[in-house]
Amino acid sequence: MPCPFPGMDPYLESPTVWSAFHQNLAAALYHAVLPGLADRYRARIGSRDYATELALFTSVVREPHTEPFVEIRQRTDNRLVTLVDFVSPANRTTAVGKGAYLDTRMEALNQRAAVVEIDLVTQGTPPLDFDRSQLPDHQYTVTVTRGTAPHKHQVYAAVLAKRLPPFKLPLATDDRDTVIDLQVAFTRAYDAADFARKIDYAADLPADVILPDEEKAWAVDLLNRVKHK
Repeated sequence: MPCPFPGMDPYLESPTVWSAFHQNLAAALYHAVLPGLADRYRARIGSRDYATELALFTSVVREPHTEPFVEIRQRTDNRLVTLVDFVSPANRTTAVGKGAYLDTRMEALNQRAAVVEIDLVTQGTPPLDFDRSQLPDHQYTVTVTRGTAPHKHQVYAAVLAKRLPPFKLPLATDDRDTVIDLQVAFTRAYDAADFARKIDYAADLPADVILPDEEKAWAVDLLNRVKHK
């Protein structure tokens, strides 16, 4: 069964499925990137590892996190050209997660690499701090930052009720961008993990998902219509 939502599925923010979705989305983006790469490049999946701590009564519970990302490198000298990274709930809700995410980003920018941030999370606050007041209404974003202009951001905004946007993925400065269809990659990730069978769409949205009331009402109506088809 296909995903009932036309774009991002807010049920994927649930802690029980997010990690699997993150892994599968990174793999799907890796495969989406490959056809647009010339022989001068190679792509690989990397990851960062850290742990968050939660005080629970008289003990502290450590939760390990492994977060994959996609790197595009020059084949000749292994220089990082582009980092494609994915914001997780922990990156938006914990200081340790935000710090780990920003460290990965800064390391790439220090090498004058481009960074593509894919943020499909509503809870917490975005790890990147810049003025978003001129953006249209949105729940999700793809933010492209070029290594030659690290303080400028090209933002692709999306709402729950519409498809996720295609975006331009920068390569070397003497090469043309390649276009990635994020919705196609999302669908591949969703289908690969068979989330349609793993998610209970009769249940309420995960408690941590932050959506405007009209978007929540739209989601409930959509799922009711899908259920009665």
